[in-house]
Amino acid sequence: MAGAIIENMSTKKLCIVGGILLIFQVVAFLVGGLIAPDPTAAVPYMAAKCIDLQKDHHKTKWFIPWGPDQCNKLRDLDEAVNRQIEANNIVFAIHIPLPKNEMSPWFQFILCILHMDIAFKSNNQIRENAKVSLDVHLGYRDDTVSEWTEMAHAVETRKLNCTFGAPKTVEHEGKFYDCDFLPFMEIGTVAHKYYLLNIRLPVNEKAGINVGIGEIKDIRLVGIHQNGGFTKVWFAMKTFLTPSIFIIMVWYWKRIMQMTRSPVLLEKIIFTLGISMTFINIPVEWFSIGFDWTWMLLFGDIRQGIFYAMLLSFWIIFCGEHMMDQNERNRFAAYWKQVGPIAVGAFCLFAFDMCERGVQLKNPFYSIWATDVGTELAMAFIIVAGICLCLYFLFLCFMVFQVFRNISGKQSSLPSMSKARRLHYEGLIFRFKFLMLITLACAAMTVIFFIFSQVTEGHWKWGDLTFHWNSAFFTGIYGMWNLYVFALMFLYAPSHKNYGEDQSNGDLGVNTGEELQLTTTITHVDGPTQVYKLARKEAQE
Repeated sequence: MAGAIIENMSTKKLCIVGGILLIFQVVAFLVGGLIAPDPTAAVPYMAAKCIDLQKDHHKTKWFIPWGPDQCNKLRDLDEAVNRQIEANNIVFAIHIPLPKNEMSPWFQFILCILHMDIAFKSNNQIRENAKVSLDVHLGYRDDTVSEWTEMAHAVETRKLNCTFGAPKTVEHEGKFYDCDFLPFMEIGTVAHKYYLLNIRLPVNEKAGINVGIGEIKDIRLVGIHQNGGFTKVWFAMKTFLTPSIFIIMVWYWKRIMQMTRSPVLLEKIIFTLGISMTFINIPVEWFSIGFDWTWMLLFGDIRQGIFYAMLLSFWIIFCGEHMMDQNERNRFAAYWKQVGPIAVGAFCLFAFDMCERGVQLKNPFYSIWATDVGTELAMAFIIVAGICLCLYFLFLCFMVFQVFRNISGKQSSLPSMSKARRLHYEGLIFRFKFLMLITLACAAMTVIFFIFSQVTEGHWKWGDLTFHWNSAFFTGIYGMWNLYVFALMFLYAPSHKNYGEDQSNGDLGVNTGEELQLTTTITHVDGPTQVYKLARKEAQE
């Protein structure tokens, strides 16, 4: 009777496979740390203060901060006061990128956050819950001589969150408020070489627009984009891993189809996990180099969500299939209580993403956090998803505890077996526990590397050698989960190795007639193999 490959593999071969996978894991980690640059780059911009004295404020006119066609600029806003230039006649212009540089499709996205330098004036203080209204035009072009083409236009409102660290007296006039950065813009593709932002702060005292926001001196922007070098390394990893996972997935399912019975639940969930991993691996990002696909960020989030939902579901089913008796096993409906929180949490995060990045497909300046209603809605989605995650974690911990308790309890039956049979089952128990610990280690490594990448400076330098921790985190964790899925499909594929009849009825026979089982992989038409009945007898008793 055959079992899964992990059941029939010797400890030596299992260690060899583990060693090979560990080598690939180290390579994935080093690729990001030594070859790829930091994942993202942040570029600061200072807005030029352009003068627009036209009566109708020529909405189709673009104000360029530098170059041969640069606008008529103010040195500072005090000059505007001296020249009696009103706020409605000032346009803040920002050119992305800086002079003598070009944007590239390899940058993948542009994320901008806004900061306002607001000075304290006793007669023009920031009111409580003050909001600033921004009239923003975004244009693009692909050379330095053609006309600018409008890409987006919106009037957005942002809530100012500022504090003043000194007493609000005349002596402290001119000092600056400490204001939080404001979410400003996100573009899901970088299809053009040059971008131009024209920002107006229209003032309408009767309507209360941009009133009580203090004395704005300057507008600063921080543009964040993915580094082209990291993008190339990332695409290369995806291109390499896609056929690797696809081939092992086809091989895995082919071996299952060679069996004389239908696939069991655990085999189906492993295969589905392989499909979700292949889906996230397919390097469709290559098309973003030649096409203006602004939905790539949203599509990437959806792919990750599907994979992690399948991974969490697999852990629940994997534990349950090792704990339940034969009657309850092999039915997806038996796990609705545990899988339900995963579905609810995934839906909440999907809804949150659609409310944010879904709307940004039409309006790159939109932010769900910009309004009180949007903030409450976003927090509601996140809180519900967090509660579901906590419930899932409790279910998972309880099931893991139950599995290990059942296995430990059934180990008391081992002494009554023959030596060969006992050694065989002890090896199976060890391998199951080993796989559970590897799963825990993968989850722990993900959390540890994430925290480590946040608290370090981003890179370490030894002489001429620079190690980029943030890049190593992305490539290492990405490679780790690919190797994890690869190992699952390889180790849990049906084995073609069979025990002879003399072994089944001789030395390997169970003296008490008790049949132990560690997995639910059924590879014989008449029923389960030798490996998954560890908890069955105890449940029946």
